[in-house]
Parts: sequence; structure tokens; C-alpha cells
Amino acid sequence: MNKYAIIDIGGKQLRVEQGRFHDARHFAPVRPMLTSNTKISINRVLLIRHGSSINFGYPWLDDAAVKGRILHGCFRKKLLIQKIHSKKKTRRTLGYRENMTRFVVDSIHFGGKDLNNKS
Repeated sequence: MNKYAIIDIGGKQLRVEQGRFHDARHFAPVRPMLTSNTKISINRVLLIRHGSSINFGYPWLDDAAVKGRILHGCFRKKLLIQKIHSKKKTRRTLGYRENMTRFVVDSIHFGGKDLNNKS
């Protein structure tokens, strides 16, 4: 697609498009009220591409927002950590799953207008 935004969420940069769902690791602003269909607005937009025009922020765009809603909480694949002591001939395997939040992007706004409308 030629319409997308790059946002800063959970310490990572995500490329988001309208209608797609994404997983974020630390969703700090909405953690206490993490329910299904909660509307969210993300203002940390680093870049917006709309057709052939590209807008960069330094560090973020002032008048840009990505609006969406939370679908549900989920888990990432299990991360395995192995500790091996070669001289003692011992091994230890630990693992954990990261809590993720799955959200869908409904619209991308820049300069007070919705970029996903056909007009």
C-alpha cells in the first residue's frame, strides 16, 4: 500500500496500515483498562507516507495521530534461555512468554484530516 505510518510504541518502531492488526509489547497508556474494543490514539508518529509525499517528524510529527482499537491481549512465543556451565557439566533452561496487546488501526490522521478517505 502507499498509505502507512511508522509509530513509536513499546520501545519499538512499527509500520502500521489501516485495517491491519499489530502486536505491541508495552502498551503503557491503556494497561489498567485493557479490554476489548477500547479506542486508542497514538500520537508518537515518526513518519507518514501518503501517495508520493513523505512527512518526517523530529522526533515526532506534531499534528499526526493513529487511531485504532484494542482487540485482545495475547502472548508471544516462548523465549528460551539456556545457561550452560561447561566445567561443572550442568545445564539450566528457563523460559517465559511476553505479554502482548493486539490492536487494529482504524485510521491515520495528519493535519486535521483523515488520510484513508478517498476524497
